Amino acid sequence: MNKHLIAVALAAASLTLVACTEEQVKETSKQQLQVIDVAEVLVKPVQNWHTYTTRIESPEQVALMPRVSGVIEHIAFNEGDNVKQGDLLFKLDERPFLAVVASLEAQIVSAKATLKQAKNEADRALRLTVSKAISAEQAESRTSTLRQREAQVSALQAQLKTAQLDLEFSSVRSPINGVISRANITKGNNVRAGQSILTSIVSDKAMYAYFDVDERTWNSAFENVTAASKQQVIMQKVGQTDFAYQGYINFIDNQINPATGTLRVRAIFNEENNKLRAGSFARIRLASNAITKQVIVPDRAIGTDLKNRFILIVDENNKLQYKLVTVGERYGNLRTITSGLQQGDIIAVNGPARVGPGMPITPNSVTIDSKNVAFTLSPIDNINLIAKQ
Repeated sequence: MNKHLIAVALAAASLTLVACTEEQVKETSKQQLQVIDVAEVLVKPVQNWHTYTTRIESPEQVALMPRVSGVIEHIAFNEGDNVKQGDLLFKLDERPFLAVVASLEAQIVSAKATLKQAKNEADRALRLTVSKAISAEQAESRTSTLRQREAQVSALQAQLKTAQLDLEFSSVRSPINGVISRANITKGNNVRAGQSILTSIVSDKAMYAYFDVDERTWNSAFENVTAASKQQVIMQKVGQTDFAYQGYINFIDNQINPATGTLRVRAIFNEENNKLRAGSFARIRLASNAITKQVIVPDRAIGTDLKNRFILIVDENNKLQYKLVTVGERYGNLRTITSGLQQGDIIAVNGPARVGPGMPITPNSVTIDSKNVAFTLSPIDNINLIAKQ
């Protein structure tokens, strides 16, 4: 009897121990599930951005050459300075030009004296012709001489104007406002008119950026854009992280380039701080006018599987599932998903860094932060946010 009681007691104890062990295993399994940040995808109205490379150009740039030949006597600027239109830059030896002017002035005085004498003789001949004291042929000869003397004076006066211009051109002045480069030819050297490049000047108050938009993109996104509409653009210089410069389109070419299938477009940037330099490499971004609703996710949520992009979504059993997606435009730390996700989907916001498809998780709900991200260019103040992305 006692033996049977002992056996029953042992069996009951064994069942109790097994049940406790199973409960502990289940509890331990729950505790081992990884806690993962998850969030519902955002759906926002967005504008697509298009990026192009360019070289900054100055609207006005001059390779300064002298209009007359001569020897440089003086350089009147500091290399790299800002200069204004009309500022004296180079002074050539003006003595040869002064001598020519003085010679022509003397010749004009002499020619005017000769002209006066010819006029007097012509007038006298006219009076004598009335009284028939001289022949008509003699009177006509004196009138012809008068016309020759008048032409001689006019020719000398024209030569004098040319010589005075040459004298004026011996002072080489800036034709535009801008920043001057170094002097290519220094004091004491001979320069030739229209051939010797003394220096270069580029205007600095505004800069141009030309870029080529392919025909398909222009027709689909910018067909209604004109130069008068001043389509907003932003620009980033090489080595910078922000698109810190704001401008607008002020020129659209009148035809598509048939060789490349692109349209030449120009943006202008007004820059008072002189931080834009002609010849600099830069990137231009402009937003399409069409606004569409797109799914938005953190860029870090997107994984790469060979050539594919994917996102881990959370199903109703709190398991992660592989979802193939197509990514679109980037906005700061966020990116649009053009296919593969829909409104209401829950995703692993930190991506597949520590987890994988089919893994059960303990979800920790968070919210995707988009308060400092601009998805459209309207209102125009949003451009300041976009420039920082």
